Amino acid sequence: MNTFNIRLLPAALVIAVASVCVPAGAQTAATPSTTEKVEDASKKAWDATKSGTEKAVDATKEGSVKAYDATKKGTVKAYDATKEGTVKAYDATKEGTVKAYDATKKGTVKAYDATKSGTKKAYNSTKSGTTKAWDKTKTTSAKGWDATKKTTAKGWDATKSGTSKAVDATKSGTSKAVDATGNALDATGKAVSNAGTAAADATRKVGDKIGSELPAQKP
Repeated sequence: MNTFNIRLLPAALVIAVASVCVPAGAQTAATPSTTEKVEDASKKAWDATKSGTEKAVDATKEGSVKAYDATKKGTVKAYDATKEGTVKAYDATKEGTVKAYDATKKGTVKAYDATKSGTKKAYNSTKSGTTKAWDKTKTTSAKGWDATKKTTAKGWDATKSGTSKAVDATKSGTSKAVDATGNALDATGKAVSNAGTAAADATRKVGDKIGSELPAQKP
């Protein structure tokens, strides 16, 4: 007799089997036939359950495959949509970045040109102002130098004239003093000469007188 696990049978079939089964000791001569019927019924029930289970497994498997395919298809579509959206967003960002870069570059060039122009104007203005200031300073310095030169020349001429006059006056005074001294010396010389001559004459006269008064000596 084949045996099988009763837990594999559906609940309704277990109740049917339990209602027809009797203890083995109370069975009559027809018990094997009844058992065979029960076994046959159990086998059919098992086959039906097995078939139903397989069909359920196949259906579940098929449903899972379809669900997987649908999920895969949806995922692919979602991926493609995301990819397309990302590409578009990238392109838009790239385009915006290029435009922003061009705008910034353009603005920078304009700012540089403006700064360059302003710097050049400021430089030219400063250069012009410096040149004018230098020309004024140069003119003022030239005028100051000419005035100083002129004043110095006048001072030198005055000093030269005064010195010449002083020299002439000194020369004239010296000449007059020399002349006066010469005249005085001449007068002194004459006076001395005259005094000497007079003294000599007086001495000679005195000597002659004394000589005439002495007695004549005999030879």
